[in-house]
Amino acid sequence: MGLYQRMKKIIITLDGYSSCGKSTLARQLANELNYVFIDSGAMYRAITLYFLRQHIDWNQVTAVNKALSEINLEFQYNEITGQSDMYLNDENVEALIRDMLVSEHVSEVAALKEVREFAVAQQQKMGEKKGIVMDGRDIGTTVFPNAELKIFVTADPAIRVERRFKELYAKNPNITLEEIKTNLEMRDYIDSNREFSPLRRADDAVDLDNSNLTREEQLAIALKWAKEKMH
Repeated sequence: MGLYQRMKKIIITLDGYSSCGKSTLARQLANELNYVFIDSGAMYRAITLYFLRQHIDWNQVTAVNKALSEINLEFQYNEITGQSDMYLNDENVEALIRDMLVSEHVSEVAALKEVREFAVAQQQKMGEKKGIVMDGRDIGTTVFPNAELKIFVTADPAIRVERRFKELYAKNPNITLEEIKTNLEMRDYIDSNREFSPLRRADDAVDLDNSNLTREEQLAIALKWAKEKMH
């Protein structure tokens, strides 16, 4: 750990489609480098959870702006899990934001210009001191266009469906592969085609296809890239 602390601090972004394993890799990288991990997806999920709870009509700009003014988001370190949990207005919502109902609506909410501007401003503030790893859809293009290392993570669609199914089946044994496939296809379409800050690969990003890589193998590749940029 001491070795990395002596190197210059950089910003590392990981973008890509849902269920590519971005968050897993981002967490691993942050742990290895002793960097702060910022889960942008968790932020959008927490906003979506708030909108659903408050029955906000997100087609109404006034209602959206009012709701956003009532939201306070922060990450707090969880000593038991060794990870950062998402807090919405001082409530730990880490488990709640992974619910299928939130998954079904998060891309719609995240596509809203007002929501993205709100989240991006918070994310940029978190990155002012550098030494962060952040994953999402538009981190290397919109949030941190000057990041030193940008990784674009991809995986075969069938493998992504399988990974997501394994993740959700434990919580909901009634879930089907077909539901997951439909949800991922819908989210991919919305994320790629939204008007404001769509998902796209930054021109200076490096590609990491982890379809056939273990977690350890993809971490080794990403760490090698990070070390080159930190010198």
